[in-house]
Amino acid sequence: MEQNILKGAEAEFLKGSNDIGVLVIHGFTGTTQSMRLVANSLHKNGFTVNMPRLKGHGTTPEDMESCTYNDWKKSVNDAYDELKPFVKEIFVLGLSMGGTLTLYSAINFPIKGAIIINGAVDVTFMEEIYKNPDSPRFIDGIGSDIKKEGVIELAYEKTPKKSVKEIVNFTNEIRKELNKIVCPILIFSSTEDHVVPPVNAKYIYNHVSSQSKELIELENSYHVATLDNDLDIIVSKTLEFIQANL
Repeated sequence: MEQNILKGAEAEFLKGSNDIGVLVIHGFTGTTQSMRLVANSLHKNGFTVNMPRLKGHGTTPEDMESCTYNDWKKSVNDAYDELKPFVKEIFVLGLSMGGTLTLYSAINFPIKGAIIINGAVDVTFMEEIYKNPDSPRFIDGIGSDIKKEGVIELAYEKTPKKSVKEIVNFTNEIRKELNKIVCPILIFSSTEDHVVPPVNAKYIYNHVSSQSKELIELENSYHVATLDNDLDIIVSKTLEFIQANL
C-alpha cells in the first residue's frame, strides 16, 4: 500500500478540445511536477493529456524500493488504456526513464509518434552501485540536475539501491529492442547532462528503425530539461512534430 502522495506529484488527466492524446511520463525517482509545464502547454494546444504517477514515485523512497520495472510498465499500460477511449491517436512523451518507458510504448503500442527527452537506454555504469555489497541501502538522490537558477525538481533525496538494479535491467531490455521501433521519433538531448550521458540519445537515434527521426541538442539545459532553459524549444518542436505526423 503506497503512502500519501507528495503535493505536486499527483497524476493528472487533462481533457482536450481535439481528438489527439499525449501520454506524458516522468523519470526515475522524479514526479509529475517535472512534466507539468510541458503537459499544460500541450493541453493549451488542444490535446488530451494523461500524465500518470509511476508506482512507488511521489511518496517515499521506501515505497519505490518495493517496486520492479514491471510495475512502472504497468503504470504506463494503465495510463495508455485510460487515455485511449478519449482520442483517435496517441503520442507518447517522456523524460529520462520516462523516455525509456516511451520507447517501451513505441515497441508495444500502435502510437503515432514518440518524443524522448534525455532518455536512458544504457546506464550500465550504475551497476557497481548494487553489485557492491558495501554500498548502502539508499544512495544520494539524482534530482534537480537543472541549469536554470532557483528551480527545484520534486524528487527523492535518496535512491533505493534495489531500484538502481531495476532501471539498469529495464534499460538493458529496451536497448535490445530498439530496432522494433518504426513510428516517427523526436529525440531531445542536453549537451551537458549529469545523470544520463548524452551518448544515450545518439544510440537511440542510430538503432531505431523509424524512417522519420530527428535528434535535437539542447545547449542550455541539464538533465531535467523540462524545467530548464530550453523548455520553449521542447514545447515548440514537440508541437511541430505532432502536427507533422497526424
